[in-house]
Amino acid sequence: MRRVPWWSLLDGLQAERVAEDMQVAEAAVGEYLCRIGRPATLWLGVVEGLLKMSNDSAEGAPITFTGVPSGAWFGEGTLLKREPYRYNIEVLRKSVVAGLPIATFDWLLERSIPFNRYLMNQLNERLGQFIAAREIDRMTDADTRVARSLGALFHPVLYPGVGELLRITQQELGYLVGLSRQRVNEALHALQASGLIRIEYGGVRVIDLQGLQGARPV
Repeated sequence: MRRVPWWSLLDGLQAERVAEDMQVAEAAVGEYLCRIGRPATLWLGVVEGLLKMSNDSAEGAPITFTGVPSGAWFGEGTLLKREPYRYNIEVLRKSVVAGLPIATFDWLLERSIPFNRYLMNQLNERLGQFIAAREIDRMTDADTRVARSLGALFHPVLYPGVGELLRITQQELGYLVGLSRQRVNEALHALQASGLIRIEYGGVRVIDLQGLQGARPV
């Protein structure tokens, strides 16, 4: 529970209820945790791993909205609106996922002002994230797409579990940005040469987050 970013906002009774109701499970690569049109019954968080949020290719050209790394919690908007999922969540790497039942989620909303503020901040930050994601999806410059996508994954509010080092393979990053592993490799080395990141074993370390988030085509 100490790895849940909003855990410290709860009082004793609230923390006890959440600890009793929280569900935790392993998710295999390729598994779908959410599918378009299915009802939402849990507020989901990534304890460890990497997920992908995307639309349904049956509705047209597939679009990846964002990656969902360790520390992220998502789906609060769907629960608040009581609507079915409007996106898919696919597991890119063997992950550990937590789920808070919707009844407990509503119970916290009715009793905790700090929890409500956390959700308001989440929703505000996510709005900005999706506006940026639409811009990234329209970019044709591969280096810029990789830079912006990496910058989004280092978001300190939405993804507090990432820190300065993102554990991700070039293949996984390719799935998120819609590029081949080889092209992602070229882009990463270009970004490293620019002083924005450092490629490390098993991941990428951010050196200049503002530079990544504000990258423009040359």
